Parts: sequence; C-alpha cells; structure tokens
Amino acid sequence: MENKNDIDLGAVFLGPKSENKKVFAKNMLRMLDDHAQWRKNFHPEDPTVIKLDEFEKENYKRSNIRLEETLTELSSRLRTSMMPWHSPRYIGHMCSETLMPALLGYFAATLYNGNNVTYEAGPATAEMEEEVGIDFCKLMGYDPTIGWGHISSDGSTANYEAIWYMRNIKSMPLAMKEVVPDLVAGKSDWELLNMSVCEVLDLLDKVPDKLDEIKAHSASRNGNEIKKLGKLIVPQTKHYSWLKGADIMGIGVDSLVPIPVDEHFRMNIDKLKEAIDDLISQQIPILGVVAVVGTTEEGAVDHTDKVFELKEEYAKQGINFYFHVDAAYGGYSRSIFLDEGYNFIPMNKLQQKYLEHGVFKNPNLNWPSEDVYNGFKYMCKADSITVDPHKMGYVPYQAGGIAIKDKRMRNTISYFASYVFQKDAKVPDLLGAFILEGSKPGAAAAAVWTAHRVLPLNITGYGQLLGASIEGAYNLFNKLNAVKEYKVGDKIVEVYTLATPDFNMVDYVLNLKGNKDLAKMNELTYAFYKKVSYFTQPYANDLILSHTQFSYDDYGDSPVGIVEKCGMTKDEWDKVHTITLLRSCVLSPFLNKPEVFKYYSDQMDKAIVEKLEEIFAE
Repeated sequence: MENKNDIDLGAVFLGPKSENKKVFAKNMLRMLDDHAQWRKNFHPEDPTVIKLDEFEKENYKRSNIRLEETLTELSSRLRTSMMPWHSPRYIGHMCSETLMPALLGYFAATLYNGNNVTYEAGPATAEMEEEVGIDFCKLMGYDPTIGWGHISSDGSTANYEAIWYMRNIKSMPLAMKEVVPDLVAGKSDWELLNMSVCEVLDLLDKVPDKLDEIKAHSASRNGNEIKKLGKLIVPQTKHYSWLKGADIMGIGVDSLVPIPVDEHFRMNIDKLKEAIDDLISQQIPILGVVAVVGTTEEGAVDHTDKVFELKEEYAKQGINFYFHVDAAYGGYSRSIFLDEGYNFIPMNKLQQKYLEHGVFKNPNLNWPSEDVYNGFKYMCKADSITVDPHKMGYVPYQAGGIAIKDKRMRNTISYFASYVFQKDAKVPDLLGAFILEGSKPGAAAAAVWTAHRVLPLNITGYGQLLGASIEGAYNLFNKLNAVKEYKVGDKIVEVYTLATPDFNMVDYVLNLKGNKDLAKMNELTYAFYKKVSYFTQPYANDLILSHTQFSYDDYGDSPVGIVEKCGMTKDEWDKVHTITLLRSCVLSPFLNKPEVFKYYSDQMDKAIVEKLEEIFAE
C-alpha cells in the first residue's frame, strides 16, 4: 500500500550504481552556484582581488596543475582503499550508504564554514542545530519546550556529557548544604545523595543568584566530592566509551558496576535489582543507571521499561538515581513507532500502520517483539539519551547527539568564556557554553537538518528507512537459518546464528560439522573473517563482513547458549572462555526488496564457499 506522504528510498540515495548521479550533480552545482553568487553580491562595489592577468602567470598555472594532480591522487587513493559502504555486498560494521540530502547539506554548509560553538560564528547553522535539538526531543518523546538537544562529534562524546550531567547534578545537594544550608535543612548526607534530578533542579531554581557559588563547592569544581557520589551501573554490553568517560570525568573506571545480560543479550533486570540492593545495603549511592538501545556487538534493546519501573519503585523508598539511555546506534529507530503527529503508536495498531505505510515488503514480518517495543517506548523516561545521526541517521561523519529531558540541567555543566559568550544571550547563542566541545562544524548541523526535513522522524520518513534496514537484517537472519550449512569439497561447514535480532544486526559463527572444539571453531570463523574484511583488498572482494569476540571477562557466561547451539558443552566454554563471531550490521536500504536480496544472497553463498575453499586449501 502506498501513502503519498511516505518517502521513496530510491530517491534519497546516490545509489549502489550511482543511479541518482544526475540528481546529485544538479543539486550540488546549484549549491555551489548559489554560494558563488552570494560571494559576488556581498558589497558588489568592491573590486575583484584575483585579476584576470594573474590567470596567465606561469605560477598560477603550475599551482592549478598541482591542485589537479593532488585531487587525482586523492581520488585514486579513495577509490582504491575505501570501503564500499554503498553496496549491498557490504554487511559489516555500522557504516552505511549516506543520504543525498545529508551529503548535499554538508557540502553546501562547508562552503560557508560555520562554527556552531557560538551564534556569531555560524548564525544559520547554529539555528539549524537548535532545530535539530527540537527534532531529537520529538523523536525521543521529550517535550521540546522543556527538553533540549544538540549535535556532538560522536556518541562517545555524548556519553561523556551524560556522565558530566550525572556527576554534577548528584553533587549539587552536598554543595547546597555548604552554601545555602537552609535550602536542605534536616536532610542527612545519604538523603542529599539520593535526591531526584527534578528535586535538585527545583532547589537550584530557588537560589539562582547562588548558582555559581554552589557549583564552586560541587564536583564540578571540587574533585574531593567525586568519590562520595557512588557507582554507575552499566550492562555488560556497554560501549567502551563508558570506561573512557569514567576515566575522563574523574569518577574512575572502578566506579562502574557491570550487570550480566540475559540470553537475548539485554541487561538482566533481576541482576540489576540485586546490584542496586547490594549498593543500598552498603550505603553506597547510585550515580546512575545506563540502558542500551542497540548494543554495539549484538544490536540488542535493553528493557528500558523495566529499568524505569525499578527507578520508580526505589524512588518511593527515597532512593533516586540518574537514568541514561545510550541509543547511539538504535535511537533513530524510534521513528518507526511514531505516527505523522509524532505520537507513539499503540502496540495493537502497529502492524496495521506498517501495512498502511508499506514499512515492510513482507507483511508477515514479525517485528517488533513486545520486549523490543517497550524498550523503545520507555526511552522517553530517561533523563538523557545518546543518539547518533551518523549511524542510523545515515548522515556523514561526524554527527553524534544527545537529548536531555529538562534543559535546566545545562546550568549544572555550563562554562562561559567572555570573548565567545554573553550570559544574557539566548540559545543558540550559548550553545558552546553548555557542551563538552568547543569549535564544531556547522556543516554537520546542516547535514542533519537537511536529512530531517526530507525524511521526517516518523513512520513516513526515517521509519521507512529503518524498516528497510530491519527487514534486510531479518532476511539475512532467516536465510542463514534456512541454509544451515555449506558443502565445501568433502567438508560441511555449519552456520549458527546468535539470537533473533532485536534490531538490524545479525551475529553468527561457522563450524566444521562434527567439531566439538571451541578453539578450532574460533579459528575457522576468524580465518573466514580475514578473507572478507580489510585484510584483503575490499574493493575487489565479493563480500565484506565484520567480526567480534565475546569473552568471559566482558560477557560472563551469556555466550554459553550459542556454544551449546553449536553442539558443545559448557565445559568447553569454561576451557576457552571466548567465542569469535561474524557480525553483520545490515544498513543497506535495499536488501528489503525480495529480488535485490535474492541476488545478493546468491552472491553471498558463492563467496562463502569460495573463501572456505581457500582456507581449506592453505
């Protein structure tokens, strides 16, 4: 079924074979022409600086030749060694074909070279970033008049900001006790360290003239306060940026409490509750709890609904903690649940909406599960959310992002440089005062803004794109489960998938039929990975994948399920404590089409057999 408001994905990408080259070139030249005319029209009475006779000078000609030769070399090196993200043959990392609107927006804004650290360094792009922040809030279910968002260089930086917020907000009540004791009179230190984010912000609102002094006594300015703030709880599947962030923000890596995951590689809620109870029994505050929507290695969606239920349950006991959702990878997929009015579609109406908008080519695709649905729905209950446009937003690097539920939080991390900011100015004038970074490219904001205007962050726009990606992943998952094995000469190699995808990532292993040795299975899987990765000449390869490893140190015993699926025992896992997997992030917007998937599926089968033959011949 076709809806006139739904985006046509064939119209927004350059295409695997540059099918939209004319459209792209026309619009790129238009942006260049507009910019060139803009330069000319600024004080047209000013004389030209580069005179016509200069064009005839030998140095001028040699300089132009040097430029052309350098660009020729640049093009050659790029075409020789860069990864072909654009091709459906690439199903490796979370890198993708890039949206034409985003590329054109980036190109156009690069010509103006805005710096969004402050309004006066990039007025137009600073305003675009403010609008993108509103987009983030609408996507995540935040009230855009209360919440706030901005673009960061990447998801790691956004996660660092989340720790920054947690740390500073948690320490504010202790600082109030020193600066304005009447404000928190009668509360013990334990009670002060267990106030909710909203309570802390409400108290700060009562003494705006004391904010700087309070901050001077908080963890923001006083490192001695940091160790009092407690532990930061994260799932075992956390991104490594949480380790780096704990280090950078001074809370220490030893402050992280990793929670085991279940058989779906989602944070185990029972284990989370046990960890919280254990910390409370020791009178150790909880700095924050992090859930992940779209884990880096598996694409799993944590139970944000159940984390929120626990948060509410403990709040009734006077125990409060910051709640962050790291949705750097999965955040944009919330658009597939939003109708044209940005309302979250009820579960019982979701499949009908998908049919109305043709989200999936296969009307029988059974996605999402109730757990995944609730994982996306309850993201809006978090205090902050990381989201990366340069992942599932399909825009050029660098463009991460963060949304916060209450813009008052910004006051706890703000810094003002007198030569850049004025305290009486308004956002977006003050953007740089409220973020971790300094100078930042206006072109990134323009790229994201353009993409959001062409593809709305709901079921008619990005929902179509994310639906195509998810369906492509399910096509791959179902294909691998159906194939089960490949005959390679006199050998049979079996394929085992990790788990039903929560999102668009498929993990799997290769094992020689009858093999019960985990180390040998790992060797085969890794040898195959080397044949279909950057170890080769990617542009000449027929298939490109990525890989990952699950070790006991990072995952505990959660990989036992896949080990046993391969016909091995837990004793074998205990002996090796590591499993190597192939990893396919299916980001192509075209593998949802049956005829396209069939073609590339056949190519994949041929490549798998050929590479295995090479391995066995060595």
